[in-house]
Amino acid sequence: MIREINKDDLSGLLKLYKYLHDNPFPELDSRVLGVWESILNDPNHHIIVADEDGVIVSTCVCLIVPNLTRGQRPFALVENVVTHPDFRGRGLATACLDYAKDLAISKNCTRLMLMTGSKEQSTLDMYEKAGYDPNNKKAFVQWLIDIE
Repeated sequence: MIREINKDDLSGLLKLYKYLHDNPFPELDSRVLGVWESILNDPNHHIIVADEDGVIVSTCVCLIVPNLTRGQRPFALVENVVTHPDFRGRGLATACLDYAKDLAISKNCTRLMLMTGSKEQSTLDMYEKAGYDPNNKKAFVQWLIDIE
């Protein structure tokens, strides 16, 4: 089932995020819980998940960004796309991305953008099949923290 996250999903989401850049499982301290509350209370922050029998196995984040250009229509950004290795190749990430697209359309967004650091051809092919154009815009990233 593809759905938006709910308040009881934090632990399952964080377990899945271990497969995103070898992200360590954080301690559920007040800082992490504060971020979680902020996400849950932000109407423009959507975490979309594929739920298999109560286990979160794929996800993406879709942010709706209010905008003063292009007729004051918002745009949307997709981030943190990941699927548990045991569930890859089943179309779950694509289903999450399709949900994000439908959400962006429902919010009257002008475009939906996604950046990836992946060099895996299968991942890049999946994004293209999902409708993302790798040649439309050029992304520039400036890291403000040491990611190592």
